[in-house]
Amino acid sequence: MALARREDLVDLSHRELTVTAWDKGLVFVSFSTTCRVLKAVGLMGLRGKDRRHNGHSVAPVRKDLTGANQRWCWDISYLLTPAKGHYLCLFMVLDEYSRKIVHWRIRCWLSASEAKVLLEGAMANENVLSLPEDQRPEIINDRGRQMKARPVRQVFEDHKMPQLFARPRTPNDNPFIEAMFSTVKVDPEFPDRFRDAVHAEAYFGVYVPWYNNEHYHSGIDYVTPHQAHTGQRTAIVEERQRRINEQRLRRKEVN
Repeated sequence: MALARREDLVDLSHRELTVTAWDKGLVFVSFSTTCRVLKAVGLMGLRGKDRRHNGHSVAPVRKDLTGANQRWCWDISYLLTPAKGHYLCLFMVLDEYSRKIVHWRIRCWLSASEAKVLLEGAMANENVLSLPEDQRPEIINDRGRQMKARPVRQVFEDHKMPQLFARPRTPNDNPFIEAMFSTVKVDPEFPDRFRDAVHAEAYFGVYVPWYNNEHYHSGIDYVTPHQAHTGQRTAIVEERQRRINEQRLRRKEVN
């Protein structure tokens, strides 16, 4: 029962769980015994992210943001290739305040080690480790295996960056990165399929600078993510409003 409740084993069937227990030298029982024990305590159904909500899940507490690098969100999305059943993986870290893509990677497989490299690259890009420990960004992600893997969690623990988890099957708990992937994939230039990792890296090597530096984002008052990230948003919005008000006065004078 303790094994069945472990987060890293929740996706295993009762047979896989039994074999895991054998190999760890913990218990030596038959598949049917494992089934009977788990069924008696209500653990024979889905235990992972696809299980039904029990009504007691708690949403992550999201503090109000006042500037960049206070909270990051990250996730992994699949990219289609010409080969059926073969996908590329787009790893991405997004700053929630500015919507800036802090770091991204294209890889041919999912792994905790690749996620660790992604996060360390984001920290280096933003010089996070030069910040006082209490000013470093908190991280929000879903409950995928890569997010819960020990090497990834250790990165956050070592660098004093709180890790928040979205509730199972609740995309609204991590909406900004979900919206980011939607924005990426509805772009008119987005390929239906990528030939290989080189093709994908070339595409995002152009797309990400455009998105960060030229794209007027509706969620941040139509400034670019770079402008919001560098603290220019308020001044730009105020200057726009000043000019609008000035033009209104001129029209009144003419009339």
